Amino acid sequence: MEPKLLIFSPSALLHILLILTLFTSPFQLGVLAASSGLLFDFYAASCPTAEAMVKNTLRSASTDDPTIPAKLLRLLFHDCMVEGCDGSVLLEGNETERSDPANASLGGFSVVESAKGLLELFCPETVSCADILALAARDAVEFAGGPSIQIPTGRRDGRVSSVSNVRPNIVDTSFTMDEMLELFSSKGLSLEDLVTLSGSAHCSSFSDRFQEDSKGNLTPIDASLDRIYANELIKQCPAGVDKSITVNNDPETSLLFDNQYYRNLISHKGLFQSDSVLFSDGRTKAKVEEFSDSQYMFFEKWTESFLKLSSVGVKTGDEGEVRTSCRAING
Repeated sequence: MEPKLLIFSPSALLHILLILTLFTSPFQLGVLAASSGLLFDFYAASCPTAEAMVKNTLRSASTDDPTIPAKLLRLLFHDCMVEGCDGSVLLEGNETERSDPANASLGGFSVVESAKGLLELFCPETVSCADILALAARDAVEFAGGPSIQIPTGRRDGRVSSVSNVRPNIVDTSFTMDEMLELFSSKGLSLEDLVTLSGSAHCSSFSDRFQEDSKGNLTPIDASLDRIYANELIKQCPAGVDKSITVNNDPETSLLFDNQYYRNLISHKGLFQSDSVLFSDGRTKAKVEEFSDSQYMFFEKWTESFLKLSSVGVKTGDEGEVRTSCRAING
């Protein structure tokens, strides 16, 4: 059965947009970092150029492929939501997270591996793959026009990666607000932290918003979808279209990290039901309107929630390891 998880295709460019925390202060963010066992400037003594090497690797890769930032941000999300931010999604092999069809279109692995190779030359067995991925995703936002932020490091790499853990921990495109809230609450994330993913998606991922008649014609059946936008989607994804065909959810500013996604929601142009519900649900509607009006406020709150997301389920100390290759556990 074709997976209908909320995912990017390889052609997506950056948008992981958050309904973000209202009341988290800088002090509370520091407490969050400390409580997770992470530290700012963790590698200051052991590998002082670690963050610069990751950033330079990403800069080079993004110059060659402008879709790299989106791929890395999505990769971090899929990593953190399943086993915590421990690099488990990077492991290769049968029955790993990476083998699940929902992760088939994940990208950005080569950037993490390239950075790891460089770091192993200068700081062997010191910088974890989990930290490399978190730093690369952080830098990806900045490279695409988003805010520059600091995050704590010190994550250890996990030794477990199981395909059976993927589906229960990733948002389905048809999720209701309550279902999304339940999932993110289980990760220690609040209503305001509810993550909204946008970018390119396979036509089959939103086919349940249309009905096919006996002649193969599609008509929209979701009243929350703008009619003109619905007809545009039908043209791009007619009945019987190849499942590999993708649609960009933010064609206006697809190369930028900005607040256009929220403007699309207000115009009833959310690609998925799980997008549209953010504007139709009273618990999140005001936040969508606020971020639509103020990119500054969106960036401010993004900083807070990104720190929370990248701290989900981290492993520190002897809870994990520092892999010498991100593709396989040590030994």
